[in-house]
Amino acid sequence: MKKKFGWTLLAVAGLSASLLAGCGGGSGSGDKSASAASSTGTSGSSETGTSASPTSFNFYFTGSQNVKDLWDTLEPMFEKEHPDIDVKMVYIPSGTGAEPTYDRIIAAKKAGKGSGDIDLYEDGITYVAEGTKDGVWTKLSASDIPNLANVDEATMKDVDDYAVPYRSSAVVLAYDSSKVTAPPKTLDELIAWIKANPEQFAYNDPSTGGSGSSFVQTILYKDLPEEDIHNSDPSMMKKWDAGFNLLKELGSSVYGKGIYPKKNQGTLDLLMNGEVSMIPAWSDMVLQQLNEGLLPDTIKMQQITPGFNGGPTYLMVNQESDKKEAINQFLNFVLSPEAQAVVVDKMNGFPGIKLSNMSQEMQDKFAGVSEGFRTFNIGDLGTEINKRWQSDVAAQ
Repeated sequence: MKKKFGWTLLAVAGLSASLLAGCGGGSGSGDKSASAASSTGTSGSSETGTSASPTSFNFYFTGSQNVKDLWDTLEPMFEKEHPDIDVKMVYIPSGTGAEPTYDRIIAAKKAGKGSGDIDLYEDGITYVAEGTKDGVWTKLSASDIPNLANVDEATMKDVDDYAVPYRSSAVVLAYDSSKVTAPPKTLDELIAWIKANPEQFAYNDPSTGGSGSSFVQTILYKDLPEEDIHNSDPSMMKKWDAGFNLLKELGSSVYGKGIYPKKNQGTLDLLMNGEVSMIPAWSDMVLQQLNEGLLPDTIKMQQITPGFNGGPTYLMVNQESDKKEAINQFLNFVLSPEAQAVVVDKMNGFPGIKLSNMSQEMQDKFAGVSEGFRTFNIGDLGTEINKRWQSDVAAQ
């Protein structure tokens, strides 16, 4: 394990310094969502548990298999330290739609039925913004969650303290080095490469995975002021015309002359099978699949300039939950250096707390890759982008 851990971090360190900061598949970008696939149970009856009847709460989380593996590791670690709390996990596989889960939260709130048995929820910035607007998330404080003080203040300000950014990743350019000897270093070079190498580039439907969403958003904001990537005002939508025209133009040059796979894994499978030579992909997914031998060792990663957007994945507390005290203890554990080390190891990603709060060994591993990371915070505009992409690009 230690040998593997060191390799993954060194591999990350080989990326451009614009890969990641502080911190995300990416993703990240709120991309990994679905309908509930499995549950370990329903919520308990009281906030104050006993050894005979521990306090339980339902935790819904989304993502690929590596996310499930992470929580399958962290949950027993927490419960060993807190035998009076039972975390009942509900896994939502990537790409099958988070809307039903969020709709349940909203429906329960409107019907006056409490949390709807969803006490803690994991997802990306889109649902942080939507839930904040709808008044379903609890505002968080370091007085209740002491380790929240270890999270970057700017990151918390981005979400108005309504979510915990517990991990992060970045979208990078993944390519087959046996076919591509000089990969693009800038976005303009990438666009030129796609046109010069028909059907050798693929990106997934942006509504089904954050890597495709990152590519689309990076194109849309290509020539816009940097501050626009933190602007959620609907007036921004009129600035997207040039970007969507470019995406439509690229349609005939991408895989299948306009075929857009579903989910982040869909494009990775194409790269794995040699059907394409280059894709945008979450760094953590690429590193994990290289470690497991699923991707050939000819697959390399590189960040471009300007960098693909990535960012944290968040934990949100349902305002209607009556288990907040237990949930706060769980969140405090997740933000501990011990748990964050597991996050880095299992996710091949980056911690949610500031590196200064991690071990010196961990800080040394990330030297040189903690500057220049781009996080987009455009709120509901992400949903509007996906809608317009479907009508303007996918439907052409």
